[in-house]
Amino acid sequence: MSQLRRRNTPVCLDLRSRGIFDAGTLSRQNLKILRDIILQDSKDFSKVWTKSSKSTISYESGRIYFENYQCCYSSLPSEPHLLYELRKRPKAEKIEDALLCQCPLDKRLPTPSDEKPSLLALTANNWLYRFSAETGQELQRVYLSPHHKFRYLGWDVSQETFYVKSIQNKMTSTVRQAGFNQNTLMYLAVFNIFPLKLVGILEINKSVFGSTVIDVVLSQGVLAVSHSSKTVRLYSFEDILNKYMTKTLVLGEQCHSEGVTAVGEAPFGIPVNIHINECPPVLFEVSCFDNGVQIGGHPWHYIFTPPHKKHQGSFHICSVKDNTLVLVTSSGRIVKRRFHQLDDDPEQETFRMVEYEDELDLLAVVEVTHREDEGHAHIRLHDNHTGALLKSVPLVESWDVTYSHELFFDRDTIVHIEQTKNNNFCCHVYKINCGKTDDTINR
Repeated sequence: MSQLRRRNTPVCLDLRSRGIFDAGTLSRQNLKILRDIILQDSKDFSKVWTKSSKSTISYESGRIYFENYQCCYSSLPSEPHLLYELRKRPKAEKIEDALLCQCPLDKRLPTPSDEKPSLLALTANNWLYRFSAETGQELQRVYLSPHHKFRYLGWDVSQETFYVKSIQNKMTSTVRQAGFNQNTLMYLAVFNIFPLKLVGILEINKSVFGSTVIDVVLSQGVLAVSHSSKTVRLYSFEDILNKYMTKTLVLGEQCHSEGVTAVGEAPFGIPVNIHINECPPVLFEVSCFDNGVQIGGHPWHYIFTPPHKKHQGSFHICSVKDNTLVLVTSSGRIVKRRFHQLDDDPEQETFRMVEYEDELDLLAVVEVTHREDEGHAHIRLHDNHTGALLKSVPLVESWDVTYSHELFFDRDTIVHIEQTKNNNFCCHVYKINCGKTDDTINR
């Protein structure tokens, strides 16, 4: 008997009215009920909406962004609807990158606008904006620099600290005009969010980190530096701040020592206030393919692909403490665990991508079959623990493997974003049993 039948909605409401469930327990119970509904044989995903665009389309947390984040639709209702549309911007002011910020639940914030989701947007002319994610209203803006061309946004600690990364120094005439010297690779500007607060700007210099440096990211308080020698070195960003920050800068306040009338305002922007003049101590170092390494777990472990060609497509998991390989015995014998493998037959079907729905604990595997020179996709929903196939969802639109695709599985919604001919893009939205036919959804 299913969980849905064992504990139905009236029973859950009765228990809640008597205070038996707390908020977390109730949320988990609701998600279990939703999972059971989705997996019922009588329930199907139906395509409810399609929209095309000449520019890239992005999706995050129930929001679909068109026209370089200028236009935002909500995918939460039974059929997506327009949330807001920002003013048209000239090419010199177009949005280069964006991050969606969800407000924290564990602390009180200075203003009501801080307590609602917002969109951080970086424009081509070095302005960092914060817009309301619900209305598109401009909440805050910061001018970064007249000298360094910033282009990328990324999370250091998700929903707490983010960084803005400049273009790399390739020593072209454009880059020289942007304020780089010969040994400068790039610049990083680091901020806290909620409320928006500047941490500082630092220069990544090859004379400090080595001539083979090719890229830098900030993640979980660690500065990860990639080298062309297929080596990644990790440094403590907290130690860098404590040792090399020359002054604390506050957005909107004056900084006369740097000739800046107001930090974060045009025309001066934000001066560099973190000057690293020697290589900090290396916390951790690993050689890996494509400079890709992830660290996590308890106790700490890291997962990577060794740099040799024979290891491409495989992953090794090792202990951070002593670099020993996991499921290996004290004598060095490799322990192999038996498991059910999701396998495909390239002549019949291929697995194109895997999406994990963490709230429902389901794996969505895209399976593409080829018939009459046309690809057709099914979304196979698997139990995350056993790998058992629980449901198969056919996509109405064809799947052309020669173009790029993205798939998002978010509770009762499946979003498929595809590149089409002539470098156009299309977004398809599926919902559980919405009762719409494909003839009524084109926009």
